[in-house]
Amino acid sequence: MPFEHPLILGFDTSAAHCAAALLSGDRIVSVTVEQMATGQAERLMVLLGDLLSAANVGWSDLNAIGVGTGPGNFTGIRISVSAARGLSLGLGIPAVGVSSFEASVYNAKLPVTALVPAPRDQVYRQDFTSIGKQAPLVQPRHTALTEAGTFGHTVVDLPVPDQLVCNIARLAAQTWQDETSPPAPLYVRAADAAPPRDAPPVMLDL
Repeated sequence: MPFEHPLILGFDTSAAHCAAALLSGDRIVSVTVEQMATGQAERLMVLLGDLLSAANVGWSDLNAIGVGTGPGNFTGIRISVSAARGLSLGLGIPAVGVSSFEASVYNAKLPVTALVPAPRDQVYRQDFTSIGKQAPLVQPRHTALTEAGTFGHTVVDLPVPDQLVCNIARLAAQTWQDETSPPAPLYVRAADAAPPRDAPPVMLDL
């Protein structure tokens, strides 16, 4: 293997992009981003293969995978997480799930509030403090900003895709040797459909 340190492949399709980065030690070897609203499923594996080829390494040279788990586009998240799980199984290496919140606050000073764009002028929000991270929620952006200011938190927005995917790789590099659970999508937004107000019909045994 042409690199002295472990090789970590990070990728993300949680928004309108297909992004990947290759990390060795503290150095980003290569990063690539393609903007796309659809088509990530067809493009992702080709993009990853091209990234590895450009760095003169193969799949077998990888030590671990880092994948963005959202929140974000439901379909995009499933694409990346499924790919990461498949690669992990096929290559026999760990796959580490990294949320967009965690990637956003990488190296940020606590306390900090991470905001990720959500539909209908809302944001996904997660607070990070010295005692840990709070459960994520979805709310109007102005509400999130007001509450973060009240708490004295610095507000961090979602980084641009190349920075986001590099942070995913960096965070995966910190934990891959201890990772035991497969990555899973992080879904925060409540379901669009409200439960019915009327009670369901009673089923009678005849």
